[in-house]
Amino acid sequence: MSVQERKQRERAERERLIVATARELAEQQGWDAVTTRRLAERIEYSQPVLYSHFRGKREIIGAVALEGATEMAAAIRAATAAADGPRARVTALARTYLDFAAHNPAVYDALFQLDGGLAFAHEDTPEPLKDAFAALLESLGEVAGDGVHPGVFTETFWAALHGLATLTRAGRLPPEYAEQRVELLVDRLAVV
Repeated sequence: MSVQERKQRERAERERLIVATARELAEQQGWDAVTTRRLAERIEYSQPVLYSHFRGKREIIGAVALEGATEMAAAIRAATAAADGPRARVTALARTYLDFAAHNPAVYDALFQLDGGLAFAHEDTPEPLKDAFAALLESLGEVAGDGVHPGVFTETFWAALHGLATLTRAGRLPPEYAEQRVELLVDRLAVV
């Protein structure tokens, strides 16, 4: 291994450490607790080293969001692959999405609430975000219904899931009706 390859590997490892530490700190204490000073202390590198990887917190949030999008897409695909039939796939998708939001609140916020400097629904949208949407579209496109654009249906269903996730996390929806909400969403929106 050349010196250059070793340096690139070490740089990539430091970057993964920064992202993992930011994510861990955000999950434990919220994104307000994630500062470059605290990250530098936790990873035992100087702030200039941190800034050599990310220009600031916004880029760190973006990196966490991209990592989260990859994880969410994988979780959705695994859940829908194990389901039998369109209705079961859409139900599995909805449950998995809501579970991901509930169990990864800081990552979910990085993806959909905070400014991570990422473009959505544009030509320059990063591939992990496009893939996460594709994971939704794969199951939702088949239940959009006649004459309904599959992408628009997926956006609408996703918006409903996002609303449920956000309102549930904020304590605005009683938890005892969570399953009923999923069933209602699937029954009323999806043509299965």
